[in-house]
Amino acid sequence: MDHAVSSGTFSLDGETFDVDNNIWVIGDDTECVVIDAPHSVSDILAVVGDRKVKAIICTHAHDDHVRVAPALREEVVAPIMLHPDDKVLWELTHTDYLWDLDLADGLAVEVGGTTLQVLHTPGHAPGAVCLYAPDLGCVFTGDTLFNGGPGATGRSYSDSDLIKESIRARLFALPDDTVVHTGHGDDTTIGAEKALLS
Repeated sequence: MDHAVSSGTFSLDGETFDVDNNIWVIGDDTECVVIDAPHSVSDILAVVGDRKVKAIICTHAHDDHVRVAPALREEVVAPIMLHPDDKVLWELTHTDYLWDLDLADGLAVEVGGTTLQVLHTPGHAPGAVCLYAPDLGCVFTGDTLFNGGPGATGRSYSDSDLIKESIRARLFALPDDTVVHTGHGDDTTIGAEKALLS
């Protein structure tokens, strides 16, 4: 597992904000998958190195998570994977391109001897997913769960009650010591976030 941070902007509902996004690359010395494609293809390729990219997995379709996905796809020749419920958000950023493969709850993505299990966790976005890697003892939560609580739900296509339901039902079912790797900011654990979310 490799990690970097890429800086850029997030825009929705007529507002734009400066954001730092985590880039997560999972695999071994020869192959990997990229989780989210935020602001810079070169930032992502610096983490990938000379490995073969098997897929670009988008945790959701806000522009700061998918902006360079089509350009990255061209560079590494790998499919973009997205939950179809996020089509409306994808089309706010990309009108000329679609993703390649649909993510679905329970789907298993195999890479470099590791399995990533897709958990559909709507709330921050309709098609938001988390990726659970039991053998690594971690979950990649995108913007569903952060260090300090649930992701933001004050914008279009988000739902505060639904994100809490998703977190309680899907993420809090994971072991308490599961490390949470987020879309922005620092890591946390399932147990720490359980204690915070009443």
